[in-house]
Amino acid sequence: MKTCIGINGAVGRMGQRLVCLAAEDPSLAVVAALEAANHPRQGQDIGEVCGLGKLGIPVVAQLPLKLSLDVMIDFSSPEGTMTVLPVCVDRKIPLVVATTGHTPEQRREIEAAAHQIALLMAPNMSLSVNVLFALCRQAAILLKGKDFDVEIIERHHRFKKDAPSGTAMHFARIIQEVCGGELKHGREGISGERPRNEIGMHALRVGDNVGEHTIVFSTLGETLELTHKGHSRDSYARGALQAAKFLAGKPAGRYHMNDVLGIS
Repeated sequence: MKTCIGINGAVGRMGQRLVCLAAEDPSLAVVAALEAANHPRQGQDIGEVCGLGKLGIPVVAQLPLKLSLDVMIDFSSPEGTMTVLPVCVDRKIPLVVATTGHTPEQRREIEAAAHQIALLMAPNMSLSVNVLFALCRQAAILLKGKDFDVEIIERHHRFKKDAPSGTAMHFARIIQEVCGGELKHGREGISGERPRNEIGMHALRVGDNVGEHTIVFSTLGETLELTHKGHSRDSYARGALQAAKFLAGKPAGRYHMNDVLGIS
């Protein structure tokens, strides 16, 4: 039995990778391709858009009423998420939110939907990044109170619009939850000695870098670095598809990538 998925933001860079990778997975079937109503690809076959040949699935702005989905994956924009969210709630469709950049108000509305549908939302869909989240927490727990400085360095492509990345901010929140501390975004001038409770953050924007994150725990005499390097965006798409498989058939509630990975 295949898991039937819809993709919101299907014509975008990540949406197209989701379509292509799902087509290679015998346990998945893409049955709906949603995109903004004013998108120039509206009405075209999503398979042809992605270079797969005709799949018989047109790009549409609204989910057809008669179409049944096991899961919707949203990899669009904050506005796109808020468009598809009420549809999923009304039709009780589990929703994987892979989009980032939502406002606090939008996040509250998305979180509230977990009372009515199965919802999984994560700052990063990569399976190994989510493993690194767990390792970062464990390192922070073990090194807390032992005079370690913490710095977070992230690198992304020159076209990325926000800084620091949502993933870097999530690493910072993990460390704050365990150790406390104040965020410091970069340094310049005569800033004085480094405060012990500071979490330094540095954002690099270079070339076509898909994404790198390094969390540095350092004290006098030794340094521990935890690093993830993304080689292609497929890691995020594959993680989203794994999340969709996990979420299919789940009762209403808030789920996380730790649930997908079996991390307690």
